Amino acid sequence: MIKVATAECFTHGHIAREIHGFSQGYDGEFGPNYNLLNGIPYDLSVVCGIFAPTLSALQKVLKVDPPEPLKLIRGIKVYDEENDKKVAVIMAKAVKDLLGANIGIGTTAGIGRGGIAVSTDEYTVVASSGFYADITTHDSSRLLKRQECGIKKALSIFVDVINDDWDKLMEYDDVYVLDK
Repeated sequence: MIKVATAECFTHGHIAREIHGFSQGYDGEFGPNYNLLNGIPYDLSVVCGIFAPTLSALQKVLKVDPPEPLKLIRGIKVYDEENDKKVAVIMAKAVKDLLGANIGIGTTAGIGRGGIAVSTDEYTVVASSGFYADITTHDSSRLLKRQECGIKKALSIFVDVINDDWDKLMEYDDVYVLDK
């Protein structure tokens, strides 16, 4: 059984919900909304999926000390894209280690395309959603589009990591891999 834990910001816990719905075999409205997980030949278990948009959530729940945000909006951390990627890595590793999961997934987005990280014991895959939005503008349509792109991209990367498909992982235009 592969245990998965997520710490999500701009994806609002949807990644954990998708993986959980798939792993439990749920159909209909309770099941997954995307067919991106089909073909995974492993048993999965979501041990935790948290929505962590605030700086205090990272500090108090995940027990990490992230970089100083560009700004805070009612406690919500706002980073640029470069720092979103760094913070997504911090979140993925922290939730994985705190919960004893095999894979940790972290997402966060402020200004830019956001950051997505999928972390294992050996490496961490880092990417963006591929869609630009700015949380400070309150443009709901752009924010929702970035969220959807982020969910799909994170799930696709997760599947490639589970399947050890390095050729597919390297097809993304903005993916890089960090060693443990």
